[in-house]
Amino acid sequence: MDKPKILYVAQEITPYLPESHMGLIGRKLPQFTQESKKEIRTFMPRFGVINERRHQLHEVIRLSGMNLIINDMDHPLIIKVASIQSARMQVYFIDNEDYFHRKFIFHSKTNKFFKDNDERAIFYARGVIETVKKLGWAPDIIHVHGWFGSLVPMYLRKIFQDNPLFNESKIVLSLYNDGFDDKLDSKFVDKLVHEGLNSEETLHYNEKTYVGMMKSAIDMSDVLIFGEKEIPSEVEEYAKASGKRILPYVEGDDCAKTYNEFYDELLEG
Repeated sequence: MDKPKILYVAQEITPYLPESHMGLIGRKLPQFTQESKKEIRTFMPRFGVINERRHQLHEVIRLSGMNLIINDMDHPLIIKVASIQSARMQVYFIDNEDYFHRKFIFHSKTNKFFKDNDERAIFYARGVIETVKKLGWAPDIIHVHGWFGSLVPMYLRKIFQDNPLFNESKIVLSLYNDGFDDKLDSKFVDKLVHEGLNSEETLHYNEKTYVGMMKSAIDMSDVLIFGEKEIPSEVEEYAKASGKRILPYVEGDDCAKTYNEFYDELLEG
């Protein structure tokens, strides 16, 4: 019997970004999953604050070279990889000079929200999906962590719904306290429609907010996890009202084990 395949779409992974709750889950959960006789692929953005030399990132030529057209502009998709030796685990990085070479994550030096954060999120989601397609690797479960990857469920359910690699995939969405108060670009929805989203069904993206992004991701996911003890109240209430199965917050070292038991139940179902 083939090993179950779990795809992780992470926003943060320790040690590549400063340590955080989400980053530690992004680091420890894939390792435990791999040690539990499952096959994994783990992705995160190659934010400019990541030290490539220290972490020994290198480009994967066979996966790079594609151009993604976003808002009528070509953006080369560069795939890099690094290994966490102690975990025997590889991490794939989605990179692009226009979107990821600045030395900040979501806000500028003066704490201004980047105007193109919507396009950066589009590029990241598309980049992950296109790379998985190139790998020819069909995930049984896709586990999304953080708002920056939250467009992945929409792409899989609304744009790539007929792709055989993803037809049987179950989408797990972890919700965190990672919100932002700023508005996304005024043309955000137009860009999604250009990507292939039905203009009659733009979900909650018209809000152009963190909450709108997460509501749409909740709608497009199969099951939800409360990844943090406290998450934004409007997101929490919407999740609970969705009728979807929710795994409550799990504290401490039991997290990875509990999540894997959750995966096993999904796979059996």
